[in-house]
Amino acid sequence: MHRRPGLSARLKLTLSYAGFLAVAGALLLAVVWMFLLRYVPDNSRGLLGISPNRYLLVHTFAPAAAVAMLFLLVFGLVGGWILAGRMLAPLTHITAAARMAGNGSLSHRIHMKGRQDEFRELSDAFDSMLEQLESHVAEQQRFAANASHELRTPLAISHALLDVARKDPTRDRGALIERLRAVNTRAIDLTEALLLLSRSDRGNFVRESVDLSLVAEEAAETLFRLAEQRGITLDVTGGATRTSGSAELLLRMVTNLVQNAVVHNLPGGGTVTVHTEAYGDTSLLRVENTGRRLPPELVPTLIEPFQRGTERVRTDEHAGVGLGLSIVHSIVRAHDGTLDLVPRPAGGLLVTVRLPGTT
Repeated sequence: MHRRPGLSARLKLTLSYAGFLAVAGALLLAVVWMFLLRYVPDNSRGLLGISPNRYLLVHTFAPAAAVAMLFLLVFGLVGGWILAGRMLAPLTHITAAARMAGNGSLSHRIHMKGRQDEFRELSDAFDSMLEQLESHVAEQQRFAANASHELRTPLAISHALLDVARKDPTRDRGALIERLRAVNTRAIDLTEALLLLSRSDRGNFVRESVDLSLVAEEAAETLFRLAEQRGITLDVTGGATRTSGSAELLLRMVTNLVQNAVVHNLPGGGTVTVHTEAYGDTSLLRVENTGRRLPPELVPTLIEPFQRGTERVRTDEHAGVGLGLSIVHSIVRAHDGTLDLVPRPAGGLLVTVRLPGTT
């Protein structure tokens, strides 16, 4: 990498060391002059009537002082260059790692050895940044691949249906149109979910005071018919719970949680409980449902994009596009909150959202 002409950090440190040593030597010689030579008489009898006098001492002392200053300057330059090189050696490793990261290699780590100093802290921070960046890039690559696959599926189905209609003009057009409409609706839902996920990740929304209890009631009212069709009892409890954020995004968050709890439930006779509570300076939202038992190792993967239960395929018409909990997680992060998913021992899932509370 080309940089503007100028002194390197090593050369600057070298000159600083040499300059400091030269100044210290000059001060020492000045002290010798002031407190020693100034008291030597400047006459032919010298000190206590014994030679040498000040003139002889100055002419003897001056060449030796000049040689000493020259030695100090050379010693300062050589020693400063060596010391500066050793001090700046860790920066060389950090620079090499940064250049490798700039070229796209995020798997390299410095792993600096030695005692814990400022360079070691910088190295550890850089390694941590590379680890997070590598994880984020890998997540984005998986998301892009999954999104491409999910978007390609409805388009491929539409293309196949149109080919069938073109080759078989006698086919029932009503059924074909209804099928195309369902496929198109799924593609639209997926596109809107991707846009919402991108918007919540950016966090560019206007914040306002929102009551989570009212949001929960609105979400439950919207999904009441779906719960009734599936024989699910849907209850909303709790009192006023205020937080600051986007009412639209928070409504989508609660709706996704409730819909997920209704869809992934028992075939009949299941329950979904939505509870809101203000706890100190934290606003809590809990969504608890019955259902089959979930393996503990599966639960952390549910917030990954396009993850649906134990597999990445649709199981019925209500399985969605696999972005429900991913959108919830993104919205919670955008509102400076936390999302906890805990499997219930009897089956089902307990989801707890913690958001900053407001008065």
